[in-house]
Amino acid sequence: ALGSMGVIEDATVLDLFAGSGALGLEAISRGAKHVTFVDSSPHALAIVRANIAACDCADSCTVVRSEASAHLARSQSAYDLVLLDPPYEFDSWPELLSGLEAQTLVIESNRPIEAPAGSQVLRERRYGGTVVTVMAPILAVAIERPPSEEHS
Repeated sequence: ALGSMGVIEDATVLDLFAGSGALGLEAISRGAKHVTFVDSSPHALAIVRANIAACDCADSCTVVRSEASAHLARSQSAYDLVLLDPPYEFDSWPELLSGLEAQTLVIESNRPIEAPAGSQVLRERRYGGTVVTVMAPILAVAIERPPSEEHS
């Protein structure tokens, strides 16, 4: 679905709560330029590194050990696509989403997630107990007004 939306090809991707890295590695396989994998678990990141090595894509990957909110607070990177698959008990969505700036967000959760101010839900699908939500910023379109006519 994301491929048909044109959001993966040449994208700079953040895989937050990376876990095994499956989402980010899928993005690489579909043409993403670079993926930053972030997770707070050393065990999870060892799996991410092993999976990156198995896929032979280390040149396109960065692995960061950090809590999600701490990474967002200090990251200077701009991301085209952010993949969010936190533990199902995660409940700090408003705080997390307010700190994210990306062209497209893909969220996997156990429930529907409300879009923060300035964003909109583009797609929401339920797969068993998982809800996948795709969000993007609401784009403001500038409307050019014709110059006012002077009457004499």
